Amino acid sequence: PAGVAANAKKYWSKDWAAYGSTGGTLYGAPLMASVKGFIWYSPKQFKDWGVEVPKTWDDLLALTKTIQEKTGKAPWCAGFGSDAATGWPGTDWVEDLVLRQSGAATYDKWVSHKIPFTDPAIKKAFDSVGDILLNPKYVNAGLGDVKSINATPFGDVARVVGNGTCAMTHQASFFDGFISDPRNGNATVGPDADVWAFLTPPIDASAGQAVTGGGEIVAAFSNDADTVKVQEYLSSPEWANSRVKLGGVISANNGLDPKNASSPILQQAIKVLQDPKTTFRFDASDLMPGVVGAGSFWTGMVDWVNGKSTDEVLKTIDASWPSK
Repeated sequence: PAGVAANAKKYWSKDWAAYGSTGGTLYGAPLMASVKGFIWYSPKQFKDWGVEVPKTWDDLLALTKTIQEKTGKAPWCAGFGSDAATGWPGTDWVEDLVLRQSGAATYDKWVSHKIPFTDPAIKKAFDSVGDILLNPKYVNAGLGDVKSINATPFGDVARVVGNGTCAMTHQASFFDGFISDPRNGNATVGPDADVWAFLTPPIDASAGQAVTGGGEIVAAFSNDADTVKVQEYLSSPEWANSRVKLGGVISANNGLDPKNASSPILQQAIKVLQDPKTTFRFDASDLMPGVVGAGSFWTGMVDWVNGKSTDEVLKTIDASWPSK
């Protein structure tokens, strides 16, 4: 509908509007969103250790080494467990590194299989993530060893981050709900609270901000007047502000006031999405064919953590890509 198309053009970036379009035609408007790639940590611990939020990926690796040497303990924790979807948190790590190391053009080619999983850019991203997740000195704080990553439900990581047993973990903006859940210890989230977060840093400090994320696209299967009105409302800033005020979610709608978000981290995530300088890319595995993005990529991450070589994992994932 014309009203929906007008809203999509006015209130969403070209990147976001494109995810609901094909062949130049808009079929669905964006709705909710999430920002992936936040690294959750304790501001108090960082202050006690005399360390700062890293500005580059190399700084993050140096920070990891420093914390491990100061404490004698693994700084990082991770959980890939998610029932039938076990492995997906690992794909988020890889996607973050592909975008930051090799740029949006390479990321887009990877998503569409114009370059294979065996491409050097993808292997480089896996190896970089492995510098942390496959290092027995660096994981799995409060939860076990490297292989315990697969057996740990991703939400359970919130408990060891919240109580300070784990110094850092990588997870999306929605993780604040797990951190503050009473079942996980009811830790507070904020710049001066129990837990706060920073985005996975760029490779080069002078590079612009690049983030991955997820969300929903709403399409309709009827064009009657009532359906059109609902579509127009769901694509409006009025709906975005009303829904976000209820808590726990964000939207990339540029008409959304970040102050309406229910937590400081969600407010920050909205600002990241609304920043015209931000390069945003939708979660790669969500855009890939289901047999890959919700199949072999997930299981590949599990195999990788269990000790299968990067080359083997990448070949197996790539071989599962559907032939045309």
